[in-house]
Amino acid sequence: MNKTIAHVTQRIKQRSETSYRQWLDMTLAMANSGRGRGQLSCGNLAHVVAANCSQEKSTILDLLHSNLGIVTAYNDMLSAHQPYKFYPDIIAEALLPLGHTCQVAGSVPAMCDGITQGQPGMELSLFSRDIVAQATAISLSHNAFDGTLLLSICDKIAPGQLMGALSFAHLPTAFIPVGPMGTGISNDEKVTVRQQYAAGSATKETLLNMECQAYHSPGTCTFYGTANTNQLVLEAMGLMLPGSAFVPPNSALRHALTKSASCKIASMHSQSQQYRPLYEVLTAESLVNGIVAWLASGGSTNHSLHMVAIARCAGLILTWDDISDLSDVVPLLVRMYPNGPEDINAFQQAGAVPVLMKNLHALGLLNTNIKTAFGEFSDLMTAPILKDDQLVWVPCGDSTNASVLTAPEQVFSGSGGLKVLTGNIGKSVIKVSAVATEYQQITAPAKVFQCQNEVEKAYKKGDLNQDVIVVVTHNGPAANGMPELHKLMPILGNIQKQGYQVALVTDGRLSGASGKIAAAIHVTPEAFCDGQIGLIRDGDMIEFDAVRGVLNVNADLSLRTTPEFTYQYQQHTWGRNLFAGFRSQISSAETGATIFN
Repeated sequence: MNKTIAHVTQRIKQRSETSYRQWLDMTLAMANSGRGRGQLSCGNLAHVVAANCSQEKSTILDLLHSNLGIVTAYNDMLSAHQPYKFYPDIIAEALLPLGHTCQVAGSVPAMCDGITQGQPGMELSLFSRDIVAQATAISLSHNAFDGTLLLSICDKIAPGQLMGALSFAHLPTAFIPVGPMGTGISNDEKVTVRQQYAAGSATKETLLNMECQAYHSPGTCTFYGTANTNQLVLEAMGLMLPGSAFVPPNSALRHALTKSASCKIASMHSQSQQYRPLYEVLTAESLVNGIVAWLASGGSTNHSLHMVAIARCAGLILTWDDISDLSDVVPLLVRMYPNGPEDINAFQQAGAVPVLMKNLHALGLLNTNIKTAFGEFSDLMTAPILKDDQLVWVPCGDSTNASVLTAPEQVFSGSGGLKVLTGNIGKSVIKVSAVATEYQQITAPAKVFQCQNEVEKAYKKGDLNQDVIVVVTHNGPAANGMPELHKLMPILGNIQKQGYQVALVTDGRLSGASGKIAAAIHVTPEAFCDGQIGLIRDGDMIEFDAVRGVLNVNADLSLRTTPEFTYQYQQHTWGRNLFAGFRSQISSAETGATIFN
């Protein structure tokens, strides 16, 4: 096993010894209190079964069988979550012959960053993760369940559900995915039309027509953004059935996987020999495995926030330095857009997560002493198939498309998809896997803004037609909820296309769709909290070096003061006034940008 993987895993365990013990003791106390329904009064139980049919009532009340709690993120606006409308019925149908039952314990909010990008709602997106965590805990607080099924996929929702489920980690728990929509138009065409529209050479009708061809049916978006990174990481951590993350929606195999996962979790109640609680699955070892898979796949930068926040909900203290050290030794083994031309469906056809895990295991980059929600480490390298209408798992082979998922002993680059930059501006992360080598080292004057709309106006006036490092301040979690700044990517892409050197430095976010522009994001401390990024002025020379991990401003900042946040008044509209408490309590990006400190 790679020494760095072993060392970082052990370092996390040692650093977390006290907090992890506290979390585990709390969880074991819940486990030792007995089955949840056994603790409920007759009045409590009557409320639990009041709406069920007579057969279900008797089954739930007899305590001999399992009653699963479904926490769903269904809504019919999110393409990835629309199929969940039918999952409770599918699950109930699968459980019925075995004498088990299920109930929708609760629903959690499920917002889509693709809808709110550039809109006021984006400033609630990151906060929604912690709301989802709380809603998941409230859903499970009825204490009437023997296991948990989590129905979610997208950006903040799946991490939030896991964070909430970790407060009920005595229950067997698994995610049930939906899979991606079919491939629409090419990623190159998407980028071209977006840049043409930003430059004023394409109409809004042309842009809308292209976008509707790209996002066109139920399932996750096909690019490798945060939603698909969630699915890859959760499977790598053993929190869903092997090989299930990217099976297409509404297929026979998808249907069989949903039924199988439900029945397996139902068989694991605390009185059974198969009992497999969440606290046995999510450990420092499986956490590191998830990070390794994320880095090797060039996944979303949002996970530099989510993995830290998830870890803390399990008493584990993960740092950006841990992630950076892992990235130094984990090679890039996957190329999907924005890191390459192909999408998630090509990755699935090439062998998907099981082949990726096989490759990582061959390189000695995974902890093998782990349990999964359904089995053991070796199961992660098996793939599901239907054989004579029966679901079986077979050992995975090698990649069938080495341009998307590497063949044995092949790597796309020697280090992972993420790098931590440090310097007198603060600490930040960059998704280097998406940025060509020639664009990773830039020294240029700063142009400073507090809003992506200001950048758009400057671009249209021609003020950015030069070598430039665009600095967007006051977009961190405490200032305005750390919105994603995707409006900037076509703009900066056009500047780069004109032959200028360009980069972005911001305390805001960009996520998995960050594109091919060098972008130092999540800068911490943020400007709103008196971070050095707020002291940069127009014309200051910035050294941006993603190769050496350096981010410096060549100016004396000692006599400067941070300017007032011009757009703070906006926090009173579009529901943002309700989140003032979040903004005042939220932790830094480096510590997960969470209220659960």
